[in-house]
Amino acid sequence: MDIFQSIIIAIVEGLTEFLPVSSTGHMIIAQNLLGVESTDYVKAFTFIIQFGAILSVVWLYWKRFFRLNHSPAPEDASTLRRLLHRYDFYWKLFIAFIPAAVLGLVFNDFIDEMLEKVWVVALMLVLGGVFMLFCDKIFNKGSEDTPLTEKRAFMVGLFQCISMIPGVSRSMATIVGGMAQKMTRKAAAEFSFFLAVPTMLGATVYKAYKLVKVGGVELITDNMTTLIVGNVVAFIVALLAIKFFINFVSKHGFMAFGWYRIVVGGAILIMLACGVDLQIM
Repeated sequence: MDIFQSIIIAIVEGLTEFLPVSSTGHMIIAQNLLGVESTDYVKAFTFIIQFGAILSVVWLYWKRFFRLNHSPAPEDASTLRRLLHRYDFYWKLFIAFIPAAVLGLVFNDFIDEMLEKVWVVALMLVLGGVFMLFCDKIFNKGSEDTPLTEKRAFMVGLFQCISMIPGVSRSMATIVGGMAQKMTRKAAAEFSFFLAVPTMLGATVYKAYKLVKVGGVELITDNMTTLIVGNVVAFIVALLAIKFFINFVSKHGFMAFGWYRIVVGGAILIMLACGVDLQIM
């Protein structure tokens, strides 16, 4: 992978990570179009550059991300409950993170195998797109007064697990999960961004560890330039994408993203049916 290819893939990551269109699916497609061989390093690269996207969330929402709950805890609360009350935001993020962390470790090899199948990505893009045409009607507008309870956080975390199927979109799964818990589109989207931090950071660290474990230290040092460039580009592009998405989805909903997914996924399925070789090399 050269610098140009790393920049293009990082742009795709930054644009799509927080949009409900599947960043993994788009990076697989971009990798195919660029003719990038699917080596151990390239697979790790697509996860490691998520760190840049993670930083964009922290940068935009740092006042809300680094916060403690200063409201008084219930008088009859135990010492542990009082401590959790103070760190309420991080506790609920942790609860939402647990399902994906457990299932991700258990099914890691299966997920990696699915990432090699372009038809799975295309099919999930179409099916997810069809669903998004109707999700605004299925889930009525939530209330701004809906509290983020531990149960709601865990349910969003369960929805996030659906995104382990390539092409589903982590953003779409978690936002829909939030809306299913009576959260507004904006509140669900913002919690999806926050949840991306531990989830993507965990995936990044795990993939880097697996690469190092098989003797990939030299691979990382030899490709440090593409890693740095990829993270910087993903950070800058993700900043712009997040600002656009919050404004757009608050006003217009998800229908436009649904049609986009259907068009892209449908085009890929047609090409595959016509014998065009789009498989990862």
